[in-house]
Amino acid sequence: MIINCKKIANEIISETKPKVDELHKNGIVPCIAIVMAGNDYASKIYIHNKSKACQKAGIRTREIIFRENISEYELMKSIEKLNNDKSVTGILVQLPLPKHMDEKKVCEIISPAKDVDVFNPINFGNFIIGNTDLTPCTAYGIMKVLKYEQIKISEKHCVVVGRSNIVGKPISHLLLKSDATVTVCHSKTHNLENFCKNADVIVSATGVPKLIKKNMVKNGAVVIDVGINRDENGKLCGDVDFENVEPLCSYITPVPKGIGLVTVAALVHNAMKTACFNLFKNK
Repeated sequence: MIINCKKIANEIISETKPKVDELHKNGIVPCIAIVMAGNDYASKIYIHNKSKACQKAGIRTREIIFRENISEYELMKSIEKLNNDKSVTGILVQLPLPKHMDEKKVCEIISPAKDVDVFNPINFGNFIIGNTDLTPCTAYGIMKVLKYEQIKISEKHCVVVGRSNIVGKPISHLLLKSDATVTVCHSKTHNLENFCKNADVIVSATGVPKLIKKNMVKNGAVVIDVGINRDENGKLCGDVDFENVEPLCSYITPVPKGIGLVTVAALVHNAMKTACFNLFKNK
């Protein structure tokens, strides 16, 4: 079964909108500042999609696009101003940033109360110990997909391919919380095939086109493809060799129109949450 991620994304937004409407009734208008440096075409598309999704839920967006050669100091100074702007309830920095900037340093300056991506180390630490309502967007979206399709995770063997702070580590943590046995693989893992072919669930987030082949997936496995890449012909594809792997799977996510859609919907959910944080903070 090919999972309909668009339908799930719309459901996340539909669940979020009544809570945003309630904020409006209390005089709070959620507003997300989306900060970008440079003219990357793909980044502009992502910003457009994020703004469109936010607007569906009644959340305003403010797109702030700087020139490519803006200094790291100037960019961070502008983020500090947004931190102190009471009309802004959430901030995200569109990645990648220009090469002369330290992405980690820039993202960490975002106020924890406005950090919709959960990049600030305070928020990420609180997420790990279960002390916050904010969840990294892609991990949140993946768990919503599994729940929507009623895919049992408890007691299952899940293999996560990738160990980034954005996807690999957060989703591994949530799968563990759901009582799965989790194996994390990465670029230095030997015999990746042996780990994957024994998995009930595979989550791949490596950015390597068609890394997960037919011989690496057992019959009936669930495959969640987080990767968005270009193949040798310039066509969009994921980490999974979809055409050959799909017949083996009980469930699989497509690329495009897959996990990327639920990740954006999760951002909308987090934008509602940070608006609530700021409501209580300013009272």
